[in-house]
Amino acid sequence: MILTTTNTIEKQPVKAYLGIVSGETIIGANIFKDFFAGIRDIVGGRSGSYEKVLRKAKETALKEMEEEASKLGATAVIGIDLDYETVGKNGGMLMVTASGTAVKI
Repeated sequence: MILTTTNTIEKQPVKAYLGIVSGETIIGANIFKDFFAGIRDIVGGRSGSYEKVLRKAKETALKEMEEEASKLGATAVIGIDLDYETVGKNGGMLMVTASGTAVKI
C-alpha cells in the first residue's frame, strides 16, 4: 500500500475515493526517561529515548490507519496528516494521530 502526504500519486490516477481513515496511539511518559531527557536537554544533547518512543508511536498510528484502509479495499492513502498532542493529567501522555483519504489507484 502506498502512504503519502501528497494529494496525488504521480502517474497513478485515483479511481475511487473510499473515505477518511485514521489511526491513533497514546503513549505515557516514563518518569525516569523524563528525568534523564531533562538532564540531556540542559547540556544541549538530543533525547534518544524520546525520539525512539515518538518514532514507535508514529509507526503504530500509521499502521492502524493502513489496516483501516485495507479493510475498505484501498490501495493507497493520500493526504496523510500526522498530529502530536499532549493529553492527560499535566500533559503526561502523548497522542499521535495519523489520518488521510483511502483511495483505489
